[in-house]
Amino acid sequence: MPKTSKSKKEKIVKEMKLEKTEKGGKNNATLIITEKPQAAAKIAAALSSGKEKIYKENGINWYEFEKLGEHFLVGCAVGHLFGIAQKNMKANIPEFDVFWKPAYETKGGEYTKRYFDVLKKLCKKSDKFIVASDYDVEGEVIGWNVVRFICGQKDAYRAKFSSLTKEELEKAFDNLAGSLNWGAALAGETRHYLDWFYGINLSRALMRALSKAGGFRILSIGRVQGPALSILAEREKKIKNFQAEPFWEIFLQVQDINKNKVEVKYPKEINKKPDLLKFKQLKGKKGQAETIIKDEEIKQPIPFDLTTLQTEAYRWIGMSPKQSMANAQSLYLKGLISYPRTSSQEYPEIDYEKILRNLSKNFTIVKYAVNKKPTRGKKTDPAHPAIYPTGESGKMNEFEKKLYDLIVKRFISCFCKEAKIESKRIIIDVSGLKFHANGILIKEKNWMSVYPSSTKEAKIPTINGEVDINELRIEEKMTQPPKRYSPASLMRELEKRNLGTKATRTGIVDTLFSRDYVEGKSMEVTELGIKLVDTLKKYSSVILDEGLTRTMEKELEEIEMARKKDLKKEEEEMLEKARKDITKIIKDMEKNKDKIGAGLNNANKDMWEKQKEEAKLQECPECKKGNLEIKFAPRFKRYFIGCSNYPECKATFSLRPGLIRPAFDKDKKNILCEECGWPLLISIRQGKKPWRFCFNPSCASNAEWEKRKEEWKKAHLKS
Repeated sequence: MPKTSKSKKEKIVKEMKLEKTEKGGKNNATLIITEKPQAAAKIAAALSSGKEKIYKENGINWYEFEKLGEHFLVGCAVGHLFGIAQKNMKANIPEFDVFWKPAYETKGGEYTKRYFDVLKKLCKKSDKFIVASDYDVEGEVIGWNVVRFICGQKDAYRAKFSSLTKEELEKAFDNLAGSLNWGAALAGETRHYLDWFYGINLSRALMRALSKAGGFRILSIGRVQGPALSILAEREKKIKNFQAEPFWEIFLQVQDINKNKVEVKYPKEINKKPDLLKFKQLKGKKGQAETIIKDEEIKQPIPFDLTTLQTEAYRWIGMSPKQSMANAQSLYLKGLISYPRTSSQEYPEIDYEKILRNLSKNFTIVKYAVNKKPTRGKKTDPAHPAIYPTGESGKMNEFEKKLYDLIVKRFISCFCKEAKIESKRIIIDVSGLKFHANGILIKEKNWMSVYPSSTKEAKIPTINGEVDINELRIEEKMTQPPKRYSPASLMRELEKRNLGTKATRTGIVDTLFSRDYVEGKSMEVTELGIKLVDTLKKYSSVILDEGLTRTMEKELEEIEMARKKDLKKEEEEMLEKARKDITKIIKDMEKNKDKIGAGLNNANKDMWEKQKEEAKLQECPECKKGNLEIKFAPRFKRYFIGCSNYPECKATFSLRPGLIRPAFDKDKKNILCEECGWPLLISIRQGKKPWRFCFNPSCASNAEWEKRKEEWKKAHLKS
């Protein structure tokens, strides 16, 4: 081994084979299994106090260190290294013969092979195993699969932590559980099986019905996706069937003896035009005024759970639930916040003063945090506390910084005093009809100086006694349809109805968009989405049944919390019931396959025509006869630009990865590139902010992009 410098934190990085490691002969090491590469680096550095050695195996880092005479190895997965797959390759319906298959054996998962191989070799060097994946259902499944399928072990020690700080990691590894969290592991495995059983079988049945009717489209439905789409479709129908009706609001402008003026409003809407007559007679009359003044307090915010974080991020910084989840996960892996997938609204018993002191270096608003104890909400989570900043610092990109600032402000606000306001209400009585005006004066902002608030000041005078009616104003308005769900409000609704989990709801929302069931920020349900719900309601309504899914969630929670004696038996009973239910559903769908297919095919044709029209961009610059269109290459799973005059014209333009859509303005017109005038496109990728770009290879904007890409590559290789 080469000599190291005197710096205690210098790390040795070598391209080498595992067999050449100088330390640790066969089967005498403790292997720490982590879920992500960043977590492995954090854990190794924390437990070794920066004295870990870093090795590279086929481009994958693993770590080695000594602690209290014990030899440790740290290896990582990269999320799930195994997925559910069927044994029989024929697309039978229904199909239940499934197994856990290495992800590298499936298309798109080849990159996991290197992580699999490194862990396998590290396992051969170890006789003790510690699972240190995320402490939740999915993390438990990931760790358990590595332990049983790669390491060949029946059980392992378990580390539980909610942040990747040195202090918490050392505490977690000093207090290891002697076994895996079997409740979470079996609940997670059961959920994977159930999702596969329902999702694959029902989706195949739908696609077969559509295919028989002569159509094709990737369709999917599942035990949570079905009820979620049904919720949106019901709202969409209410909007489309809404009949606007007129109503009237009545306002008076009054003045007291001191020339104080104020406008007051009749608190009820007037729905019948003849009822306006009694109000029209008020002009020129006098009224009696009374002002009621109260000192009130507005409570501080409560800590963030995941759903509240996603909702507030959408509300205040315009970040979608998908983006906020991805950025929160990144902040966690950087050690800047605690674990984000939590249902808790209660902070743990930690050193708050230390965190606040560290935050004060970058946030002057810490001065408002004067309470010793933070606020708390009603919800708790046995796995993880509410989301909080760790107080540590690190590099963040633009979007991570926005979300981090929101999390910090929320945390600080929970230690602030209540805001104090003076509320004022003027009541004007004119001939027995009472009109109101409300005002607010913020006397002490306190937490409002820290965290965004919808409370705004509204100053009105104090008026008592007799007043003159100077002006009568009647406004005619029309009733409005209910609002569509946004991604954030839908997730809140799913949580309220106990559909899905904190970890799966974001994926459900994404799937609804990717299947073209909904579109737009306000989640407008497409004709395809409406027709799918109508068809299923008619021929297989159980797929949309919230009660079925809710019952499953409750039973899965029973397994997770280990409330049953024989967890494995509970798992098998749930799966057996699912097999019977799905078999019955498939029989009903097969019986009505022609009707289901016919109903879906009409909506599918309309959707294809609409998408084809939207995909048209501009006249082809090569043949001048066809139009450039967004097309999809199934073989390569990539979008590209092609000419509608193919095969006569073979003009093509390659595109960046992701779901590609035209960039439209509010009038549904193509937004043009300022540099070259070509239509702009939007690339939508998981966990990334939608990216607007020009596909013209000769455009100056692309030349700048290529330059930046090359600079990034050089910097990356250098590091």
